[in-house]
Amino acid sequence: MQRYKTLWISDVHLGTKDCKAEQLNEFLKRHQADKIYLVGDIIDGWKMKSGVYWKPEFTRLIRRLLTLSKKGVQIDYITGNHDEFLRRFANNRFDNIHLYNRATHITADGRKLLVIHGDQFDSVARCHHWLTWCGDKGNDLLMLLNRGYNRLRAKYGHGYWSLAGYIKHHVPQAQRYISDYEEGVAYAAKKQGFDGVVCGHIHHAASKRINDIDYYNTGDWVDSCTALAENFDGEIHLLHWKSDAEDFGKNAENLDTVNTQSNAPTDFSIAARTTADDVDQIPALIIPTM
Repeated sequence: MQRYKTLWISDVHLGTKDCKAEQLNEFLKRHQADKIYLVGDIIDGWKMKSGVYWKPEFTRLIRRLLTLSKKGVQIDYITGNHDEFLRRFANNRFDNIHLYNRATHITADGRKLLVIHGDQFDSVARCHHWLTWCGDKGNDLLMLLNRGYNRLRAKYGHGYWSLAGYIKHHVPQAQRYISDYEEGVAYAAKKQGFDGVVCGHIHHAASKRINDIDYYNTGDWVDSCTALAENFDGEIHLLHWKSDAEDFGKNAENLDTVNTQSNAPTDFSIAARTTADDVDQIPALIIPTM
């Protein structure tokens, strides 16, 4: 059992076939924290509009989170675009579960971090129209192909291989979007006086320094199965929950730290393309005092 000061988890997409709820449940069994942030898209309300797909492991995960909250773990639920139906209920508390549209987190070493799902920043990326399509119908097709291909791999004794991950690392347009997005989020966080930002949304886990801003992305629990953890000294690092290849990740093997820290500052070229109007378009949501 490992214990942390804080855990950040996002993009679980309960209600979809690719949701890795069982793996996340195992992750939470073995890793405790004083506080857990659910950074948006935990429930996929968009998908449920066309029909409800619900598995017993989805219910078990929700029960685990409720049990943790009853045992004193503070859970802050940050709304995302796929669970945007919850945004009108923001700034309410349900026992030890707090619902926000965004929040401020103060790390153990004194840094002030913006915690936000991140869909608000799509407009600062040059390829956001392409990603909007890919994140809807295109993503459905991508994950369908991913499931079929990995069934075939498992049949012949091969491990899991991420088609989505391959595209993000090899398709120039996808790489450009991710780069623009990361720079835009960091730029907006800096303009609002934060030392760093924790977000999700693009399903691309990261921990890097961008123009004096600490940029963290939680990744997702439909493909990569990643989370962020804060130690009691304030250090934040990425965690990857490895999956059993023979069962498409249903039986967790171990936890690895993902080494995606960039020592060199990222060129902040998006600053020249991002205007004050772009930043002003980010909703002025209530930031609770921690």
